[in-house]
Amino acid sequence: MKSNVDIHVVLSTFEDMEDFHDDPDEASERLNFILHAIFDAADEDIETSRLEQILHHAWESWQQDAHLLEIEDDELLDWVDHALATWDDESNEESPE
Repeated sequence: MKSNVDIHVVLSTFEDMEDFHDDPDEASERLNFILHAIFDAADEDIETSRLEQILHHAWESWQQDAHLLEIEDDELLDWVDHALATWDDESNEESPE
């Protein structure tokens, strides 16, 4: 359930981005925009693990992306919609360590 996920635990900070972006404050805001968009668009009854996996995937996909600051909001929202619509838990699960 969506209510089991605390979005504030997932959000990025300046420090998370400073090694990868010239403007880490803006990069953090952009990543947080994506994370909030995922959380807001997710169904209320989404499985907790599924939502956590999608949020983790977004973090891994965008934190180090050099183009993060260049991409328009609507394109990021399209990415969010696509990620939520096409997420397949089995093919996106991380392998056990």
